[in-house]
Amino acid sequence: MQAALDEALVQYKAGDYVKAISSYQAVVEGLLAATSEDEVKLVEEALKQIGKAYRKSKDASQAQALLSLLKPFFANVPKAKTGKIVRSLIDQISRIEGASAIVEEVTKSVITWAETEERTFLRLNLQTTLASCLFQSKKFIEALDLLTSLTKEVKKLDDKLLLVSIFLLESQIHHQLVHLPKARAALTSARTAANAVYCPPLLQASLDMQGGTLHAEENDYRTAYSYFYESYENFTALPKSEAKKQSEKALKYMLLTKIMEGSVADVQSLLTGKLALRYSEPELTALVGIAKAKNEASLAVFKSVLEEHKVELQKDPVISRHLEQLYSDLFEDNLLTLVSPFSEVEIDHVAELIQLELSVVEKKLSQMILDSKLNGILDQGKGCLIVFEDADADSAYPFAQETITNIGTVVESLHSRAGKLR
Repeated sequence: MQAALDEALVQYKAGDYVKAISSYQAVVEGLLAATSEDEVKLVEEALKQIGKAYRKSKDASQAQALLSLLKPFFANVPKAKTGKIVRSLIDQISRIEGASAIVEEVTKSVITWAETEERTFLRLNLQTTLASCLFQSKKFIEALDLLTSLTKEVKKLDDKLLLVSIFLLESQIHHQLVHLPKARAALTSARTAANAVYCPPLLQASLDMQGGTLHAEENDYRTAYSYFYESYENFTALPKSEAKKQSEKALKYMLLTKIMEGSVADVQSLLTGKLALRYSEPELTALVGIAKAKNEASLAVFKSVLEEHKVELQKDPVISRHLEQLYSDLFEDNLLTLVSPFSEVEIDHVAELIQLELSVVEKKLSQMILDSKLNGILDQGKGCLIVFEDADADSAYPFAQETITNIGTVVESLHSRAGKLR
């Protein structure tokens, strides 16, 4: 059997993944009744390589049939080893892009088997994986319902590490649903559980990433940057295959926070740093262009970069959301710069200067007036914007308000004393 494994490995290294899967599966089929430790190790090694081959070939269609085939083998090995093999195989196929439907189907099938066999810990881990899969498929409500029932059960078993994963996933789902208070509460619960147990570096880095994301949503970009930096360092220290994409994401978020904070000069220094030299993602190039637009306060440059790197910048919801905010801020700054010399100006002239449609400019101006960011009115009849001069603040008003407040306090105090004398 060792010779068959070696032959399959040669096929795998040659890039013939279909033949490699077939060869590894033949090894597994020949050792289904294995009981000795050496034979079990051979099966474990073969299954590990099958998972890698599925991921490399980007085809996990045979995974469910393989797990069904393995049920007699699982009956002969310890439950802990069974859990390790199943989780490893599902983890490998879950990394295949676009395979969420297959992962969901396979996971549900194995959960049913685990319930029948009364393998509680394996079932709970698989249900957490299923919730993650539902989250990736944007089935947020279904995922939350599953996590709610899971939380109650896992709390009874006091499995702190699994609780950390569950609360972290819950926080990520609430963030996608733009329910920030619940996202923060779930992350706090995850950190509380993590403090009571050893937290693996990968999970700790994910917690830091989520912490930074939530702080960025609150416009606390300095704190967000520190979280993203911690996350980036942890991900970078892990094996490349395990965390390379996550470290790239953390670096992108670090750049984003610097841009949003206005520290554009730090963007280039981050990209020329020792840790960042290994990355040359299109998203990083796009963010450098966005930093340039922010530095020049140029809406035209911003739109040009956004159009050129539309796919890269829009596929990440966090980056996309913050760039929308940045675009809005740049739009407002440009409008204020253009209209500030005028007391009255035609709206179509402003639209022509800023090179945008009249309806877009008119809508933005009315929004700025309502938000008290622009002191003026829109004259729809003449199609003009009338800009008022900012009135000097009345210094007497705050003093009068303070005096009235103090008099009220004195009257209440006298009334209270008078009541005691009766």
